[in-house]
Amino acid sequence: MNDLFDRIYRDQGPLGRCSSPYEGYFIFPELEGELQPRMKFQGKEVIVWSTNNYLGLANHPAVRKADAEAARDWGLAYPMGARLMSGETRYHSSLEAKCAAFVQKEAACLLNYGYQGMTSTIDALVCKNDVVVYDSDSHACIVDGVRMHMGKRFSYQHNDMESLEKNLVRAARITAETKGGILVITEGVYGMRGVQGKLREVVELKKKYPFKLLVDDAHGFGTLGKTGAGAGEAQGVQGEIDVYFATFAKSMASIGAFVAGDEAIVKYLKYNLRSQIFAKSLPLPIVIGALKRLEMLKTMPERREKLWKNTRALQSGLKLRGFDIGLTNTCITPVFLKGDAFKAADLVKELRETHRIFCTVVIYPVIPKGTVLLRLTPTAVHTQADIDETLAAFSAVSDKSVIGAHKSD
Repeated sequence: MNDLFDRIYRDQGPLGRCSSPYEGYFIFPELEGELQPRMKFQGKEVIVWSTNNYLGLANHPAVRKADAEAARDWGLAYPMGARLMSGETRYHSSLEAKCAAFVQKEAACLLNYGYQGMTSTIDALVCKNDVVVYDSDSHACIVDGVRMHMGKRFSYQHNDMESLEKNLVRAARITAETKGGILVITEGVYGMRGVQGKLREVVELKKKYPFKLLVDDAHGFGTLGKTGAGAGEAQGVQGEIDVYFATFAKSMASIGAFVAGDEAIVKYLKYNLRSQIFAKSLPLPIVIGALKRLEMLKTMPERREKLWKNTRALQSGLKLRGFDIGLTNTCITPVFLKGDAFKAADLVKELRETHRIFCTVVIYPVIPKGTVLLRLTPTAVHTQADIDETLAAFSAVSDKSVIGAHKSD
C-alpha cells in the first residue's frame, strides 16, 4: 500500500518543480511600495506591467478615502455570518442592483471571490442531465467548475465556431435522451492571449441550437464597451448573454465579484450558490468601497480613454519593433516567445536587472503546453515615459533568439 504523500514527495506539480531556485523571483515575487506603475523589486525601482489595476483606481484618493472611512465606521468583521442568516445589509443589496443596471441585466448576486464564484455558479446552473460546452482556453475557475459537473462536458477549440458547433451537435444528441439542457461557457476576454471571445458568433448559433450562454467577463468589465459594461456591450450582444459574470479584482481594484441575469435566474442562484450560502458575507468596507469604485467607473470615462491611449501606444510600439503580440484586441498585451521557459526566464531577468522592466513570464499550466509569453498589462496611470522606457528596453533585447512567432490560435 502506498503512502498518500508519496506522490506529493515525488512530484510537486508543474509550477512546484520551478520553486527552486525561482521562488521569490519568477514565482511569488515581492513588489514593494504603493500600487503604482513604478515600484521596488529587490530594492530597485522597476516599471511594473504586472497588475490588473486597469483604471488606476487602486490608489485614487477618493477610493482610499472611502475604504478608510468604511473601515473606521464598520471594521472588517461586520456583518457577521452568511447573508442568508445574518449577513445582509442595505449596502449589499444596493451594490447588487447597481451592478445589474450597469451591465444591463435585471438582477445581480454578489460573490465573495471571483474564482470560487464562477466555480459555484457552474455547479448551481447544471445538473447531471445537462451538457456543458466550454472554450479550451477557459480560465482555471471555469475548468474547475466544469470538473464538478456530474454530466457530460465537451471543450471546443479556442474561439473556433466550427468546433463549437460540432460539440453542440454532440450535446444536442445527448440532451435529446436525458431531457437536459446545454450550457455554453466562454470568456469575454481571454486573460493571457488578450483576445475577446467571439460572443457575436456564439450568439448567432443560438438560432440553431437551444443553449444558454454564460460569459466570464473579468477582464472586459470596466474596460470594453461604450460605457464599460464589457465585451458583450462592445460586440453589441450584451442582451443575448444569459448569465453574465464579472469580478471586482481588475478594473475596480478590489475583491469580490457578481453574477447577473434575468431576475428568476439570479434568484435561483442566490438560494443555490453553495460558495455563498455557506460563506461569511463580504465585509462592509469591501462593499462600500466597491460602490465608490463602481460610481467612478460610470462617471469617469476619461480613465478608460487614458487606458486605451496607453494600450495603443504600447502595443503599436512593440509591433513596430517586430514583436509578436498575437491577435490581442484588448488591453492585455502578450509578447509571444519561442524556445523553452528557461530561455524566456533569462530574458525576463535581463529586462528586470538591466532595464528595470517588471513583466511576467507565463508558462504551462497557466497557458497550454508549447506556448511561452510575456504579459504586459497597461493601466490608466502609466505615463508616456513609462511606455518609452519599456519600448527602449524591448528594443535592446530584440535580437535575442527567444523572441519569435507564437503558435497559431
